Amino acid sequence: MLHIAVQIAETTTEHAAEAPLPPLAFGLIAFGSLVAALLFTFSFRNVGNRHAGVTVHADSGH
Repeated sequence: MLHIAVQIAETTTEHAAEAPLPPLAFGLIAFGSLVAALLFTFSFRNVGNRHAGVTVHADSGH
C-alpha cells in the first residue's frame, strides 16, 4: 500500500501557482501603501502644540 502511494507521489508533478501581478507591481503597491501611512502619521506631527494654551482642570466635569 505504501509502495503504491510512493509511486503515485513520484509520478505526479507539482505546478506552482503564478502570482497575479509581476513582482515590480507588488513592490510599488507596498511602497505606495507605506508612503500613505507615512503621510497619515506625519499629519499628526503638531497636534500637542495646537492646544498648548488650553488648560484642563480635573474638577471641570467634562
